[in-house]
Parts: sequence; structure tokens; C-alpha cells
Amino acid sequence: MSRIRTFLCAVAALFAITTLAQAETVYHRGNAGDPKTLDAHQTSIDVEANVLWDLLEGLVAYDEAGKVAPGAAESWTMSQDGTVYTFKLRDNGKWSNGDPVKASDFVFSFRRIMDPQTAAKYASLHYPIRNAEKINKGEMKPEELGVKAVDDLTLEIALERPTPYFLELLTHQTALPMHQASVEQFGKDFVRPGNFVSNGAYSLAENVPGDHIKVVKNPHYWDAANVKVDVVMFYPTEDNAAAVRRFMAGELDTNYQFPIDQLPFLKEKLGGQVKTSPYLAIEYYAINNKKEPFSDPRVRRALAMAIDRDFLADKIWSGAAVPAYSLVPPGINGYTPAEAEFAALSQLDREDEAKKLIEEAGYGPGGKPLKIEIRYNTNDAHKKVATAIADMWKQVFGAEVTLLNTDIKTHYAHLQNRGDFDVARAGWVGDYADAQNFLYLGVTGNAVGNYSQFSNAKFDELVKTSDATLDPAERAKIMVEAEAILLAEMGLIPILNRTSLHLVSDKVKGWADNVRNVHRSRYISIDR
Repeated sequence: MSRIRTFLCAVAALFAITTLAQAETVYHRGNAGDPKTLDAHQTSIDVEANVLWDLLEGLVAYDEAGKVAPGAAESWTMSQDGTVYTFKLRDNGKWSNGDPVKASDFVFSFRRIMDPQTAAKYASLHYPIRNAEKINKGEMKPEELGVKAVDDLTLEIALERPTPYFLELLTHQTALPMHQASVEQFGKDFVRPGNFVSNGAYSLAENVPGDHIKVVKNPHYWDAANVKVDVVMFYPTEDNAAAVRRFMAGELDTNYQFPIDQLPFLKEKLGGQVKTSPYLAIEYYAINNKKEPFSDPRVRRALAMAIDRDFLADKIWSGAAVPAYSLVPPGINGYTPAEAEFAALSQLDREDEAKKLIEEAGYGPGGKPLKIEIRYNTNDAHKKVATAIADMWKQVFGAEVTLLNTDIKTHYAHLQNRGDFDVARAGWVGDYADAQNFLYLGVTGNAVGNYSQFSNAKFDELVKTSDATLDPAERAKIMVEAEAILLAEMGLIPILNRTSLHLVSDKVKGWADNVRNVHRSRYISIDR
């Protein structure tokens, strides 16, 4: 009899353990790569941001639809002149170790990113804050930054000038707060599991490079009662083909990125589980405005008109991109991008006009052949696009085109260091949802993104004016005028707007496509 009781007790215990395990909701999330760091001030890529947005929460944060919403701050006000923001922090905001989230945490964090000793790559993103640029360049002390704690729950941020997109800047992962005591105690090791103190919906449990990152629900999070997933497992799914197989086998609930040439097959097999959503990303060709004959706007316009974007989008990108005729991608609230004047023409009419422009410039069948070198960074899609465009330029006006491929690090170093080139592939994903972030690619002297070295005084003046214009409608009008100037001169050549690529299981609820491509796990639930 005792043996039977022992057996029944063992079965009951096993049942209880199994039930408990089943009650814990685990979200298996393919993340397209391994974060190089979880130090928000050293981050620069989206796979890092995806993890950090689960661990930490800034003053404002993206909601499930990718819109700016209250985060660690429950509300804020702006001064009449647009230069001072006052944030009211939540009185129930806590760190994962139980410490209250205070305004001083944000003072510490903003001072840290601007401190030149931190060597933060994205520090310039926060230059609108008063004295930020001078501090970052070593000309002032971090204590002179325009960020101060009025009291434990009140934070004041003073700006150099009105910055209408300032709240969007605060959504960036570099604006996330850090727990001062743990950073000071552990130094660079504060990012390790056991040391990492977070204020977001999750805390860091494990980080095994090349294998997984495990985050678990933070019971101290101010909105923990509405967080449905208990554990998020991030996997570095750089091998897109392997990730697809894992998803189809049910090992992944979602996966970021998949091979674009598999899009038709995947849609046929997986239907609505394949998500291709427009987001703030553009593929373009930088064109050397300082080098003949590309210094001639007629040549630049001809090259732009001869590109059959529909072919590139449909045949090479398999519908995972759409033709682009503007620098600013569609989808930014309150902004309708300007378009290149030839956008309304048929492709045949564009090509006829391109021939005329090339001949006017003294090249083509009636003159000497136009010689062009296209540089691109290693990527199968980039190679196919470059090969196709080279063929288009050869066919339309007899250009002699060569291709030069280098790795991504070498490619962008060459462009940023003002190396000699004719035409070069480039791409930009918006750091924040504002047209200014894209127009900045054409501002004179912008060494970070103006690879073409485009320079137009009127364009620069309009962008500067828009930065200080608080009325949204008037500001949009000014930026459209600026964009139209860049497109008329074709300072760079917009080619395609990429879409975000995700596989999302039918079991996943709360997923919302959005132009920022932000999907915080706190809004996700899994229906097993």
C-alpha cells in the first residue's frame, strides 16, 4: 500500500511541476544577430535595441503601434519657446532590484553618454540638449549639461534651441536610463547577468554569446500586471535560411529577417505569418557631387531616370521593397514627401529624357561614353541591384560601367573619409520618426551621412529653419520644400524603400506592424 501511495505522490508532484512549467509563458524570438553590447551608450544596431527596449524604459517609449507614449515619465510639459521640457516620473517606477527610479538616474545617464571618455558613437544624436556638443568635444564638464533633477520625480531638460522632434530622439536606445550604483560598482561589467539592473518590463537572466539571451519578467516594473510573457528567449538568427526552418518547425515564435528570394515561397506556405511592412528605411546611391561629370546635375538626373525601380523591387527584392522617388520614406505622421519630378512618367519616357540629358552633357552615343564605377558592400541583393543598374545604364545611354565590391566596414569607411568614388550603394534606417533625420543626409558638411558631398545653401537654410519651427504644419511645408531642392538636383539617387521582414506565428498576439519596426515584448502574448 505504501508503494502505491509513494507512486501516486510522485505522479502528483510531477503533474504539479509540469503544470507550473506550462503556466510560464515563454516567447522564442529570432533576433537576426548577436548584440555586440548591452551598454545602451555603446549600441548602434537594431538587434541590440530590440533587447534593450525589453530591459530598459526611457522617459518616453514606443507603444504597441510604434507611437511615442509615456514611459518612465507619466507626463511632460514644454515651455512656450520650445526649449525646456519638464518630465514627471511615475511614483511607482522601480528598478529590478527594488530601488525607485529617480530623476537623478536620467541626469547620470545623459551625462555619461555625453562624457567624451564614454566614447559613445551616437552621442551626437543628443546634441540638441544644452551644452551637449561642447561637453562631448571636451570643451565643458558633464555637470554643465542642460539636464537636472528638480526633485526625485521631476526632470528638466533644457535645449540649445527649439527641437520639434526632441521626443522622438528620446525613444532611441541611447536615451535609455542606467542604474548609477551598479554602473559605478561594476564598471564595464554592469551589463553582465546578475549585475544588470533594469527598469523595463524584463530583467537580464542569461547572455550566452552566439546562442541566446534570456530575459525574465521584472516584478518591479510599474505595469508588470499587464505583461503577459514571463520569459523571452532571444536567438541570434544570422543564418536566415536556418531561422526559416526553425520557425517552420515551431521552434521560433517570431523571427526578424528572412531571405528575400524566399518571399514568394514563404507567402505560399505560411500565408499571413509572413509580415512585410513598410518602415523608415531607404536604399539609395550616393553620387559624387564633387567629381566630374557627376558634378553636373543633368548627369545625376539622367542616371536616376534610367533606373527601372519596378524591376528592382519586383524581380530582385521579390516584393520586399517598393520603388522610391523621395529621400524621406512614407509613413511619417504629418509629412508627405516630395517626389522626383519624373516619378509620374512611364519608364520608357524617363529613359528617353535620360538620353537627352546625357547627350546635352556631352556623353552617350553622340559623344564620349560615360564611364562609371559602382561601389557596393558585400551582400547578394546589393550585388544583384548593382549588376542590374549597370546593365540599365549601358542599355539606355551606352555607359561603360564597372563594379567594385568591399566588405561593409571598408565600404562605409571609404565613403565617410571622403574617398574617391563615382557612385556607391548606401542605405539609411531612421533613428527616429521625423523627416529631418533623412534630410540631414543632404546637409553640407555632414560627415556621417552626406557621402555625396551635396551642398546647397538654400537647402541648408530650410533644414535649419525647420529645426526651429514649432508649428507642425508649417515645419512640414518647409521640409518638403527642402526635399524638393535635393531631388531637383538629384544630390543622391533614391532607389528603394525597404520593408521590415518578419515571420510571426499565428500563436503570437499583440504584434502590430509599424514604420519604426519596434516590437516590445511587453505587448506580446502567446496562445499555445
